[in-house]
Amino acid sequence: MAIPENLNKGDAPSLTLVHPTEAEKRIQFSLNGAEWSGALSLPAYLRREATLAQTALTRDGGITYWILVDTSLPGNPLDPKSGTRLPLASCETYRKKALVWQKGEVKEVICHGIGSVFCANHLRKRGYAQRMMMELGKALRTHQTEEGIECLFSVLFSDIGKEFYTRFGWEPFSSSHVSLPATSSHDTASLPTVRPLYAEDLEELCEIDVATTRRSLESRPKDSKTAVALLPNLETIQWFHAREDFVGMELHGKTPKIRGAMVGNEKDKRVWCYWTRMWYNQNPAEAKGNTLHILRLVIEDGSWEGPSSKSNGETTDHSHDAAIAALLAMAQREAETCKMERVEMWAPSPTAMAAVKKLDPSAKVIDRDTESIASLQWFPEHDGPVADKIDWIGNEKYGWC
Repeated sequence: MAIPENLNKGDAPSLTLVHPTEAEKRIQFSLNGAEWSGALSLPAYLRREATLAQTALTRDGGITYWILVDTSLPGNPLDPKSGTRLPLASCETYRKKALVWQKGEVKEVICHGIGSVFCANHLRKRGYAQRMMMELGKALRTHQTEEGIECLFSVLFSDIGKEFYTRFGWEPFSSSHVSLPATSSHDTASLPTVRPLYAEDLEELCEIDVATTRRSLESRPKDSKTAVALLPNLETIQWFHAREDFVGMELHGKTPKIRGAMVGNEKDKRVWCYWTRMWYNQNPAEAKGNTLHILRLVIEDGSWEGPSSKSNGETTDHSHDAAIAALLAMAQREAETCKMERVEMWAPSPTAMAAVKKLDPSAKVIDRDTESIASLQWFPEHDGPVADKIDWIGNEKYGWC
């Protein structure tokens, strides 16, 4: 599409946020695909996005597309029937179920996760992305709340540092992870028996996880800070697996079968995790850059306290350390098989870190300050920043979009 010479800047009153037509979406996907296609060709990237738009999480309004347009341009009014409008900036939002705990009460709400914030190179430095985020923050307060379910917050994961999105209300929260190599020399014979999880195992486990998350919030002391939790439901986990299935088929001609791992057979005493593989290397024979992400780590009885301190300064490992180490060891083996460079787990608890140390004593928690920075905008009226007034529960990879 030709670029008009009389484009307005980002503060022009004629700029507005609208939902694109299919033709307008193709324009933006073709542009942002050049930067975000990863290991895929551009045509494959476009097919992947079309496929992901039809998952249980995203169909029937689960995903919403947004573009910023200038209504003063010839042929660029609000009515999309007038012709293809020029997208000045774009993004998409995912409708997610969430829980909010406040003053002893748990509410089920919706939350919008923001992804694919994009402004083409030739349109940058005009303030379009800034204007879009300002308008989006206002729009999401009431977007899809027609059924009477509140939207109290939205989230995004910044890959451009902490400053840009903070200016428009998305405050950075703690963002950390630990990384393990895909290959390990650790002797796992002493670890508990672990079994793989498959797609057919996930529905029951996700239901248990959601119920456990709710109970955990309901049991918070009444003087606790406000807490939010994105629900780790089946639809969310399946979206990640649909993503990896598509890329796995494109690169390797097959889809992964093992979706996670579990230790234990007795209900209420099991420990498990789900994972997803993300390929970034365009050479299917190379592992560099590819990552197996632990989507969600679950201790079914809810006992997450870490190693306890003794009076002499030493620590006693929690009994779940060995179980989590067994899960991660299986993840390492899967990562090596699937041409992954590493295994990554977000927001590791002290218990999880004790497990990681069993496999790699040199492993350290990495605090992210440039990429995948978990950021949240709280919609209710408040005085000043809220990042220190809200607990983001389960800030793991499953919440990413």
